[in-house]
Amino acid sequence: MERKKVAIIGVGLIGGSLAIRLHERKISSRLIGVDVNPDHLEKAMEMELVDEVLPMSEAIAAAEVVVLAIPVDKLVTMLPSIMDQINNQIVIDLGSTKAQLINVIKDHPKRGRYVATHPMWGTEYSGPQAAVRGAYENKAVIICNPQDSDEDALIWTKEMYKKIGMHLLEMEAGAHDLHAAYVSHISHITSFALANTVLEKEKEDKAIFEMASAGFESTVRLAKSNPAMWVPIFMQNKINVLDVLTEHIAQLTRFKESIEKDDTQSLQTLISDANKIRRILK
Repeated sequence: MERKKVAIIGVGLIGGSLAIRLHERKISSRLIGVDVNPDHLEKAMEMELVDEVLPMSEAIAAAEVVVLAIPVDKLVTMLPSIMDQINNQIVIDLGSTKAQLINVIKDHPKRGRYVATHPMWGTEYSGPQAAVRGAYENKAVIICNPQDSDEDALIWTKEMYKKIGMHLLEMEAGAHDLHAAYVSHISHITSFALANTVLEKEKEDKAIFEMASAGFESTVRLAKSNPAMWVPIFMQNKINVLDVLTEHIAQLTRFKESIEKDDTQSLQTLISDANKIRRILK
């Protein structure tokens, strides 16, 4: 595939990890970093995640591909003005919600230059120092509403993702947001709630630290995630998040009632039903 000059707007965990892969796989001829946080830019240069840093307007003008790796509330605000500034550049976003974002530029005259994507990868950490070598390998990336993107923009984007080791799925934006609520967003809410529960009930930090098992650590790991990223995701995907949250609360209530009533048979059935997830997650 043709190497291109790439501007990454947002050089934190997601953008920084992508920068590493673009370097490693020789996809970019030059990487330009953009970030509102000067410390992030300094760290990105120090770590050699990017080749140079520029103000956003200069970076967009200099690039052939513009990658947006910023919180979804900022995406909705910034995407229309970024589309106004491009000529023939490809614009790719990496956001976790899609319907609202796609809607804000659906009538933009340069809509075809934009490819809506969601790489299904991340960690609970943030900032360029959290960038991971080998990120995205063997993970899925969702391409939303591909029929609305220009063929050359779509082809380059797909080839880029394949070359960094991802497998591609195509999905309508509304369906993506629904499925993301069920397989990603609820996991974070559950983790945040569990962390708050333990912190509220267990006032002894030492007990939490010394007694926490690997199971607790893995379940609550996501509670360390950045609120600046997740609050906008929950609000943009509000309807779907509330739907899955209602079902989750109902499931918790069933467990609570079974235990309250000493109903071991119902409790066993609930756990056995949950075990069916083994069919999907081995």
